[in-house]
Amino acid sequence: MNVKDFYYDLPEELIAQTPLQDRSSSRLMVVNTQTEEITHRHFTDILDFLKPGDCLVLNDTRVIPARLLGVKEPTGSPIEFVLLKRLSQTPERPGQLDSDMPDHCYWEVLLRPGKKAKPGATFAFGIDGSGKPLLRAEILEIAEGGNRIVRFNFKGAFEEILDRVGVMPLPPYIKEKLEDPERYQTVYSRENGSAAAPTAGLHFTRPLLEEIEARGIDCAFVTLHVGLGTFRPVKEERVEDHLMHSEYYEITQAACDKINRAKQTGHRVIAVGTTSCRVLESQSNPDGTIAPGSGWTNIFIYPGYRFKMLDGLITNFHLPESTLLMLVSSLAGRELILKAYYEAIRERYRFFSFGDAMFIQGRAQNKEDV
Repeated sequence: MNVKDFYYDLPEELIAQTPLQDRSSSRLMVVNTQTEEITHRHFTDILDFLKPGDCLVLNDTRVIPARLLGVKEPTGSPIEFVLLKRLSQTPERPGQLDSDMPDHCYWEVLLRPGKKAKPGATFAFGIDGSGKPLLRAEILEIAEGGNRIVRFNFKGAFEEILDRVGVMPLPPYIKEKLEDPERYQTVYSRENGSAAAPTAGLHFTRPLLEEIEARGIDCAFVTLHVGLGTFRPVKEERVEDHLMHSEYYEITQAACDKINRAKQTGHRVIAVGTTSCRVLESQSNPDGTIAPGSGWTNIFIYPGYRFKMLDGLITNFHLPESTLLMLVSSLAGRELILKAYYEAIRERYRFFSFGDAMFIQGRAQNKEDV
């Protein structure tokens, strides 16, 4: 399967640069995989397509201010870190960091310029009232792909310091400043850990969620911490040769109970976003049930994949030739998805993170149409 089969030509002016004032006022394209009908609605109309007994699965991850702007010691030359993955265990190594900063943690980071970040190099971020750094970092080793393994030293709680010195890392295609960082969070976000938002959830408001539950539709929350790998282009010519990035996820017994109940009573399980979909398909059992658990998933879903759990998907419009476009094509069929995308372009839908939404009803007949 060729990556170019997932290309479409998108006018740059359709890339949404800012969120709408009202989250739920975005447009909604509804794609029926059985009839192949495409209809145009508004996001609040999602209520017309959900039925009592259905279960919506939402990702409650919260984006952390993962972009750090600092300086190299002792030269003062600028450096930029982006936090990718917190590491639970990294060997202690002798270093040069101050002994008066007793707390530490380890991360894999993306940084630039990379030439300044050889093992042993140290960096400082933020300044406290006495003129000392709030956070210091030492490069321990160079990881696969040129990322770095870093030890951070600090006093107190790392998350509180990060709130003071970090910046929200917006996607590379968003050029305008985000005035309110909370608009890049879902209203139900609560588990810190993502470097990017699960953007399908940005359309929901608290009143809309309350109305959904009042109509007898369950909401089950899972966690998947979105990494910057979600924006990484597929460089291989063949889809099957792409190495999918890993992301950490968790699903509780309470969430599993709601999902299994929907399945057992003949109702639908509908994921809000591709991240929720990845959790469902990673943790599902062959018998059509799902069990609680946590871990790292590098599941790669593209046409030909047979879904175990998913019955529908609420999602945004994705980049050409991206793994996310391949995922939605596996659910609805590549030809139908590309037809829908070209209709969205003709109708001037807004694309990507702050753009409009799509609801894919049902699944294609598990055929590989490329």
